[in-house]
Amino acid sequence: MTLPRRQLIGLAGAAVGAAILPLRAWSQPLPLNYPTRPVRVIVTFAPGGTVDVFTRIVAQKLSERLGKQFYVENVAGATGNIGTGQAAKAAPDGHTILFAFSSFVVNPSLFAQVPYDPSKSFEPVTLAVASTHVLTVNPSVPAKTMKELVDLVRANPGKYSFASGGTGTQAHLLGEQLRLSRALDLVHAPSMARGRQSPR
Repeated sequence: MTLPRRQLIGLAGAAVGAAILPLRAWSQPLPLNYPTRPVRVIVTFAPGGTVDVFTRIVAQKLSERLGKQFYVENVAGATGNIGTGQAAKAAPDGHTILFAFSSFVVNPSLFAQVPYDPSKSFEPVTLAVASTHVLTVNPSVPAKTMKELVDLVRANPGKYSFASGGTGTQAHLLGEQLRLSRALDLVHAPSMARGRQSPR
């Protein structure tokens, strides 16, 4: 699935913060005594982030409720492609779960190749959580409203930048949407803390 860049950025803006819990597709119905062994729960980002914290809470509750261990494994790197690729190759028996983030649907449009098919490799189970993004500025920036911020950036081309967790993240795409929609001269400053790699 490839979307034109403008359509992709608009889609990312509309679906801000959606995190999906897809379960690896299985070839036959789950047994009544599911799970029959510990369940691997893949998080495609480093420990301590939002997805990781939420996943650990859910995994603990699933362990308590279903009587088998649901253990979290962080498989970070390549903007989520490495962990998602591992989940896609797991046995289709329901004992591997992937907590996906927006990168799950964004990456096929940003990378020349990803190790999974977002439509065929997984069976979605539920929308686990939704979140929002907030635009913040350093207190030293003389702007108190969005209009003041846009006017300030426009009056000072090349002076300001915006930060995100990395290329292809929601914050990055939303920043690009703002930059394009207001014709602003802004530079993206991605963090490399999550072991991300540059697309294409």
